[in-house]
Amino acid sequence: MTERGHANVDIPLRTIDLFCGAGGITEGFRQAGYVCLYGIDVMQEAIETFQFNHPNAVADCRPIEEVDPEDVRFRLGLQPGELDVLVGGPPCQGFSINAPERFLNDPRNKLFRHYERFLEEFQPKAFLFENVPGLLSLGDGKVFRQIIKIFTALGYQVSAKILFAAHYGVPQERWRLILLGSRFGEITHPEPTHYAVGRANFRGGSTMTFQLSKEDQERLLPAVTVRQAIGDLPRLAMGEGAEIVQYSTEPHSEYAKSMRNPMGITFNHYAAKLSKQNVERMKYVKPGGSWRDIPFDLLPKGMQRARRSDHTKRYGRLHPDRLAGTVLTKCDPHWGAVFLPDQDRALTVREAARIQSFPDTYKFLGSRVSQYEQVGNAVPVLMARAIAVQIREHLEGQVSRAELRREQERGVVGG
Repeated sequence: MTERGHANVDIPLRTIDLFCGAGGITEGFRQAGYVCLYGIDVMQEAIETFQFNHPNAVADCRPIEEVDPEDVRFRLGLQPGELDVLVGGPPCQGFSINAPERFLNDPRNKLFRHYERFLEEFQPKAFLFENVPGLLSLGDGKVFRQIIKIFTALGYQVSAKILFAAHYGVPQERWRLILLGSRFGEITHPEPTHYAVGRANFRGGSTMTFQLSKEDQERLLPAVTVRQAIGDLPRLAMGEGAEIVQYSTEPHSEYAKSMRNPMGITFNHYAAKLSKQNVERMKYVKPGGSWRDIPFDLLPKGMQRARRSDHTKRYGRLHPDRLAGTVLTKCDPHWGAVFLPDQDRALTVREAARIQSFPDTYKFLGSRVSQYEQVGNAVPVLMARAIAVQIREHLEGQVSRAELRREQERGVVGG
């Protein structure tokens, strides 16, 4: 047999990436042996980053509403059913529990319909649809149920789970809703490889996440900490660094070794200057601390009115021996914990990318503001890779058995 997808045929599985951004999912799938044929995103600088790091993929920068999936399929030379995996997820701002307003008629919440159009046209063997857990509670679950109904009607068996990035070696508290679909049966989500615990304060937090026990702590690898993730990168004062820098020390952890560029350089490691007010505020914040450590008269007026239980991460300093908080699209202390544990400055783009598990070879293009946005919007690479491996194992088993059954029915092979 030489059919694509058979377990004994060493042919890379092929993907296309919708709403690809800078390419976090595609990078994870690349590391798992896949080849991306096409990526689309409306953000120009993100597409430039995607194209630079995945030069063999077609990079399309335009609104997905303007794209005809049939034209894309013809351009790629694929027949319906030949694509292995469709990956991606629409922008999540309309679904986020942090959004100030969450209306069912938010046009961003309808972008999944364009994902549906690609599913209908390409009829891939499997798909990955990712989003924020807030999607589960939007409209009291109406949008989520509608998405599942649509995907099921297209012939896919759909499984849904909320994954914690730290369970896959990502040094960060980040939750993502992951829907996996297949034409050949259920795809189970990848089991955790690392022991970590995070607050799942959203719908589905107790029923759709992996619940780890004390026994799991003994058998799994420990979570990767902030120190292990970024402690080997060159130390900088505010205003120091460059878009290309050389390493100044040896890697100090297994994680650092796995992230290092063998060429001895990395990118996007520049320490921005902070305002005088934030420099003064930063002095009072201890590792693991936040705005609560800052004297009252130094707080912004709005924060002076905040309750002590509010805005837990604002003006925070990362703790070296814990996970980082969710990497945000802005490296602004007013939004989260961006101060370094042992350096009086904020995270560089490279440090944020390390926390997102991008390898040091991955270069981000565009303005520095855009680079932070690209990193913050990405799916963590190591989590994407774990999912990619799980899908590959599913396809190598299920697709092979399905093809074997078809050939048995045609009398090609013996029963």
